[in-house]
Amino acid sequence: MNMLRSALLWTAGTLFFVSSFTILSIGLFMLSRKRMFALARFLFRIQTRIMGIRLTVTGLEHIDPRQTYLIMGNHQSLFDLFVIPAAIPLTYVAVEAAYHFQVPLWGSLVTRWGCIPIHRRNLEKAKQSLDIARKRLRSGASIIILPEGHRTLTGHLGPFKKGPFHLARQAGADILPFAISGLYEYNRKGSLQLNPKPVHVTIGPAIPYATVSGMTPEVLRDHVRGVIVDLLYDRNANG
Repeated sequence: MNMLRSALLWTAGTLFFVSSFTILSIGLFMLSRKRMFALARFLFRIQTRIMGIRLTVTGLEHIDPRQTYLIMGNHQSLFDLFVIPAAIPLTYVAVEAAYHFQVPLWGSLVTRWGCIPIHRRNLEKAKQSLDIARKRLRSGASIIILPEGHRTLTGHLGPFKKGPFHLARQAGADILPFAISGLYEYNRKGSLQLNPKPVHVTIGPAIPYATVSGMTPEVLRDHVRGVIVDLLYDRNANG
């Protein structure tokens, strides 16, 4: 029964994504980036509903739409790709694994959107990607980066890479932290099984750049990880 349900959800989700991809590809030539993100957010909220994700969001009051942010959170599932844009109403580009840009349809979309590929196993190329991200932030564009670097294998928050926190100290932007809960249980890495369930995104207060700039990358990494752990704990403690 679970496999049949998963197959139906994958089929419905794939068909809707192909339609969304077509709409967004056309929109990239016709709409401003802000309107494009609003459209993507609308379509991805529908995408998550079709695939059985019952999404709720708290902490939206912590977002100032006039502000530039370096957005950071945990990485639970492949479906973060839909849930995060659906949950966070900001216009941003992502720093994401280079192999994402080779995925059919998705790779074409994120390339044209302006997302930044990062090569995890090539230090020089990774530094170049972070330098591009720094310049984008300084130009006033918000950026999202998931500092675990890969999806969790256990459901628990993994260690954070240090590179994003060098970027944070150089970028001149506040850090906006968030935490996703429930998406690991919905779909685990390496599994095709989908388990429809509630998924929650908690957005925390921004960490001001004045605070960020006064920490070493190592201290900042541990501080931000602690903030995200607290967001996860508070959500789990409150049900």
